[in-house]
Amino acid sequence: MGNVCGLFGKSRQAFYKRKNSDHQFGLEMAIVLDKAEQIRASQKRLGARKLHRMLSQTLQHHKIKLGRDRFFNLLAENGMLVRKRKRKKIRTTDSNHPFKKYPNLIKELKLSQANQVWVSDITYLPLVGSRFCYLSLITDAYSRKIVGYCLHPSLEAEGPIEALKMALSDIKNPIKYSLIHHSDRGSQYCSKNYIELLNDSHVGISMAEKGNPYENAIAERVNGILKLEFGLDRLFKNYEAAAAIVAETIRIYNEQRPHTSCDYLTPNQAHTKQGELVRRWRTKKKDGPKSGLTADTVNLIQD
Repeated sequence: MGNVCGLFGKSRQAFYKRKNSDHQFGLEMAIVLDKAEQIRASQKRLGARKLHRMLSQTLQHHKIKLGRDRFFNLLAENGMLVRKRKRKKIRTTDSNHPFKKYPNLIKELKLSQANQVWVSDITYLPLVGSRFCYLSLITDAYSRKIVGYCLHPSLEAEGPIEALKMALSDIKNPIKYSLIHHSDRGSQYCSKNYIELLNDSHVGISMAEKGNPYENAIAERVNGILKLEFGLDRLFKNYEAAAAIVAETIRIYNEQRPHTSCDYLTPNQAHTKQGELVRRWRTKKKDGPKSGLTADTVNLIQD
């Protein structure tokens, strides 16, 4: 072995040191991949940046030095980068109705704590037999926590009303927070029973302008996370199966998923904070990081 090492200008000691180093690196990467797979078991489409953040304790515990660029490469080499999927849209909003529509009260509002603004939206879940059920969500705009939800067999107002009742059950004094409920102009949110529940609870009423989805962007974003990252866009056997998975998904989302818009806190953690939360997201650049990732690979990296 000494003669062979000498041919390449390396001592025997250097050869075995490199061999041990390669073995150590392989072991460390196996630990990282194993933990990443455990996290992805419940959050199948969690983005690489958040996944790297959630692995920080594992890296620290095992004294593994693994920067974000190298981590992205590791995921790419093992087929674990998540490709974005386009969402199919089915119309759940009907703003052509005779009910009163309300102005947007949150355009210039700065959030400093939970229970200042709740945003609401409805999305659909496909069932076997070309059927659908409809998930009503109420999300706290400050913390991104889902504070109320209801899966309902139809698009009637009963689903959103049940979601609102769930959200209100956890807050004793809405007036204390000057709480505002924001939604699109769908007939469900403008219906007599829904508006009465908001008024009786002393909750302000705000609505997006007609045809402007950006005014309810947070609610749309949460819908997308649940569908694209947690797989709620799958085909469910029946309503009961969908309801069970929705409940577990929302629990995991609130307890485990960090948000770049909330300083990498989970919704439950952010919900207890006060003051402006640091936004950690950034605009994606066309050029890849210095690690050598191509532009196409960078496009796979999820926020």
